[in-house]
Amino acid sequence: MSEKYKYSDLTGAVIGAAMQVHSALGNGFPEVIYQRSLAIEFQNQNISYKREESMPLFYKGQSIGKRMADFLIEDKVLVELKALSEINETHYNQVLNYLTAFQLEIGLLINFSENSLNFKRFINSKL
Repeated sequence: MSEKYKYSDLTGAVIGAAMQVHSALGNGFPEVIYQRSLAIEFQNQNISYKREESMPLFYKGQSIGKRMADFLIEDKVLVELKALSEINETHYNQVLNYLTAFQLEIGLLINFSENSLNFKRFINSKL
């Protein structure tokens, strides 16, 4: 990943950890199995994270409820995991909406249920 991208070192480390998990497990497991495995890989690689962190949602600066992100990496990068045969626009919108609602700038969507690990980086242009 290019160094010109914000938090590229951090997102690169997360993607590398996810590749380790995918390489070891392959595809076909439920999302929670990948989530637990990725938490172990984060610990092994000394990547600071919060798992299923309950985060407040904001609308016009006011808290309107809470949602849980799969991972929050160093309080900077949101990581949403999937274990689906296909990722579509709805999943992209979920990550973008989470970034806006959680007031974060960078997010990753990682799908484990394909032959090769599928990931996409998102930028919240509203910040």
